[in-house]
Amino acid sequence: MMFLLKLMTTKPKVKLGAMALALAFTAGLTACAPEVGSDAWCKQMKEKPSGDWTANEAADYAKHCVFK
Repeated sequence: MMFLLKLMTTKPKVKLGAMALALAFTAGLTACAPEVGSDAWCKQMKEKPSGDWTANEAADYAKHCVFK
C-alpha cells in the first residue's frame, strides 16, 4: 500500500515504468492457470479440496468435467 502511495507522488516516467512492471507481473501470474474446462483444469480441481471451491468453480467443474 505504501508503495502505491509513493508511486503516485513520483515522476511520471518512474510511475509509468512501475505500473508497467506491476501489470506484467500480474499478467504473468494469471497466465499460469490452466483454461477452465481443460483436462489440466479438471485435474487441478479434482485435487483441490471441494470445500475450497467457489460456486462458479463448482458449476464449471460440473459443466466441463462431469457432464461432458
